[in-house]
Amino acid sequence: MKKVILALAVASLSMPVMARDYNLASPDGNLKASVADNLEYTVTYNGKTAFTGAAGITVGNKTLTSVKSPKTTSVDRTIQSPFYRNTTIADQYNQLTLKADKDWSIVFRAYNDGIAYHWVYSGKKPVNVVDEKIEYTFAGDYPATVPYVRAEGDFDRQFFNSFENLYTECPISQLDPKRLAFLPLVVEPAADIKVLFSESDLSNYPGLYLNHAEGTTLKGVLPQVPKTEKIGGYINIQKIVEEREDYIAALDGPSSLPWRIAAISPDDKGLAQNQLTYQLAPESRIEDTSWIKPGKVAWDWWNAWNLYNVDFEAGINQETYKYYIDFAGKNGIEYVIMDDGWSVPGCGELFSVIPEINIPELVAYGKERGVGIILWAGYVPFERDLEEVCRHYSEMGVKGFKVDFFDRNDQKVHQFVDRAAETAAKYNMVLDLHGYHIPAGINRTWPNVLNTEGVYGLETLKWGTEKEDHMRYDALLPFIRQAAGPMDYTQGAMVNAARGKYAAINEQPMSQGTRCHQLGLYPIFDSPLNMLCDTPSNYIREQDCTDYIAEIPTVWDETIILDGDMGEYIVTARRKGNDWYIGGITNWTPRDITVDLSFLPAGNYVADWYIDGRNAHRNGNDYKHITEPVKGNKTIHMAPGGGFAAKITKK
Repeated sequence: MKKVILALAVASLSMPVMARDYNLASPDGNLKASVADNLEYTVTYNGKTAFTGAAGITVGNKTLTSVKSPKTTSVDRTIQSPFYRNTTIADQYNQLTLKADKDWSIVFRAYNDGIAYHWVYSGKKPVNVVDEKIEYTFAGDYPATVPYVRAEGDFDRQFFNSFENLYTECPISQLDPKRLAFLPLVVEPAADIKVLFSESDLSNYPGLYLNHAEGTTLKGVLPQVPKTEKIGGYINIQKIVEEREDYIAALDGPSSLPWRIAAISPDDKGLAQNQLTYQLAPESRIEDTSWIKPGKVAWDWWNAWNLYNVDFEAGINQETYKYYIDFAGKNGIEYVIMDDGWSVPGCGELFSVIPEINIPELVAYGKERGVGIILWAGYVPFERDLEEVCRHYSEMGVKGFKVDFFDRNDQKVHQFVDRAAETAAKYNMVLDLHGYHIPAGINRTWPNVLNTEGVYGLETLKWGTEKEDHMRYDALLPFIRQAAGPMDYTQGAMVNAARGKYAAINEQPMSQGTRCHQLGLYPIFDSPLNMLCDTPSNYIREQDCTDYIAEIPTVWDETIILDGDMGEYIVTARRKGNDWYIGGITNWTPRDITVDLSFLPAGNYVADWYIDGRNAHRNGNDYKHITEPVKGNKTIHMAPGGGFAAKITKK
């Protein structure tokens, strides 16, 4: 009998442990994830496989790739989003939590419009995260729309970049394995499945890049923590990483790592509506947000301070900025930005102001006219004297800073930005981050961060070529980049070039496309701090268009994507109070659009339509302004590179 028992025991030891799958479904049941205990997982949408993934994390000298002890929960709540595209957001999801060891868990969430997961560390001791495994594999060689880092060379060199580029559109297998792609990016596994990869909550962790390693797999790449840095780059206001640690993040104690987001939709419109980056971000750390004022900004740099019909020499001087303030005050524009040039260049700090500028006088002049001043600041000098800079200029009456030239997204930069947002909030100051990546939810956590760049915006037309297809890029942005949060694209050009007429002129820049394409961008793009990029002299000459731009809100009660085809065209409607604003744009393909106005509540309405003129295909400045009662749907012709804009008010 003993021999039999022993034999049975040996046999049981040699039997393989059966793998187990943990299943999770969205509240509507259409989106499902099946997670194996080795952290390979499959995501399906309406019964079709969207992609398979693999997760894992290496902490110190151990790698965690197996899980157990599942716990599930469901959430159905409404979250507030006072400075975004909708005042409230329905936040509904099912959640699966799996233990990897006593200190680490991985949490999956299934929303109706996406799957996300992140790692949670509950240990008390400091730990170093050496690497994180992030893989997305597709069953076929599907179309991808990807923004590459513009810098080339090894990956460490590519980590230093401004997160600005046009999109590359090709099958996954043709993506360059030597190039890093920044987020968001899109893959289309089927005509009725669109997958957008993004992330949220980067306050203490590096940002994610994706790289086409082999076959149809995209692998995550994360920059290691900088060990040594030197000051350099543009006018010595950047930090260049010279050497890196052998880990990607150092955690001091309990931490939640960033959410890995796969937004999924059956159509393009669903991507443009997606708000998961905001939903997955930590709640606001600012208790009283009543002092935070979104708005529009008269901006100086794009138009190179190029005023005309004035009796003084325009430039970076007191008279020029008073003129900008007068223009802003007369038109109800909330802010003027004083961009690069107001402080003494090369001095390495922000307290020395050029003799041509008197900031206290300009602040007082603006206050009398209801206009706030925002100052441009380089990353290095802003970081060096953060507390004192915020205190000094807040006491002076300055309303905020546009901080520029980060060009990194490693852990150190994100830790600083978190500290900068907290310090600015302490002094009731807003921030606009440039040379920076996607918001990744920072606009929820720190709502005084009103805008970020991370977009190949209108500034590039000061030096670009017509080979760069900005019209297609504009028609891609609402479906891809904007799904990750607001973007400081800086639209509003009043010199507009039809196809074949564009030229790069630094001090008298122009846009590609038509005037109404520029007007249409205001209702289409999320931008709580929204620029008027052109010179006040041009806006005064074009007062009819200026009136539309000046009165349009920058945060909204409701947003509806009425129609759209990624890279082709989009039509967006937004509501503030009882007023609706509508914007539409097309790429270089002319098209007729019927605007479905059935979303309007019952009542009588009047519409102001700005539409491409009959000759907008030859002269991009050509447009018509029509005021008429709303009597049903509206059919509009958009010229090549064209668009339209409207305001609809209830009688």
